[in-house]
Amino acid sequence: MSSEIHLAFAHPAERSAATAEEAPLDRISVRDHTVEVDIGAFQAERGVTQRICFNIVVEVLPLTGPIDDDVDRILSYDKVTEAIAFELASERLNLLETLAERVADRILLEPQAKRVFVRIEKLDRGPGALGVEIVRAQAVQGPTLVEPEPEDAPSPEIVFLSNQAIASAHLTSWIDQLLALGRPLIFCVGPHDLPMPAASHPMAQRRIDLLSIEQNAWIAAACDARCKVVDTRTEIDWAMRNDQICIWAPSKIVLDAVDGPAAAPTDAVSLAAWFAATFQAQELLVIGTETPDDTSVPLRMFAPDAAQLTL
Repeated sequence: MSSEIHLAFAHPAERSAATAEEAPLDRISVRDHTVEVDIGAFQAERGVTQRICFNIVVEVLPLTGPIDDDVDRILSYDKVTEAIAFELASERLNLLETLAERVADRILLEPQAKRVFVRIEKLDRGPGALGVEIVRAQAVQGPTLVEPEPEDAPSPEIVFLSNQAIASAHLTSWIDQLLALGRPLIFCVGPHDLPMPAASHPMAQRRIDLLSIEQNAWIAAACDARCKVVDTRTEIDWAMRNDQICIWAPSKIVLDAVDGPAAAPTDAVSLAAWFAATFQAQELLVIGTETPDDTSVPLRMFAPDAAQLTL
């Protein structure tokens, strides 16, 4: 029992050695790799960085033939640190468990990697280190994560609707005209016109403003049954490939973005332009409001009383 307890808290290298199979495997390790990152499910962890520490051991197949002092013949430590950096840059995560799974899966894409031990610990959430540790092995048929074949992602038509446009009698006709373009259709909206609470803290006010946009998204969706409110990238990607009209609820994508928008939620057109650039839209159509001077994608503006859009 004491041996099992020792191994539970031992470094992943010791666990690797203790659970090794008969066939010999080499090991590479990255110890005490510490980065500062915005991660965590609690509201107190949002908008701040905290230190997390990685200890990773990768069991690899021994090389056949001489190494010849050639770095291209080995699984480099850089592959491990690059896997960490890649997953941290992909999106903001709530759980260390999710991060550990993704890092392990990415390392196991390397042909030499057979088993990986990933320990991740938060160093600033208490008097000690709080963390998770996982062990993952490459499946017999190949790595656990298969890189998808490159596809031509659909370029969506993204349209910003002012509150006047949402209430317009032309809305259904505009949707018909936009659908005729044959591209995935995503609507963005701004905050509703109702009074909103005011908070003394900027982070709290940002959440309130984003929720106001989401409330307005539901108001817009009620105007046409073909429109569905969506808040995750996964759901948006699915909708674009399955001819579903979306209205973007921004909180999750904005708050989870590693490189988030500079625009405040109250600058709704600029926020929509950031979203359009994120999804590689060629332009942003704006119906019923003024457009900012500097945005990340080209803008085209239409009057809210225009029954026919020039598309």
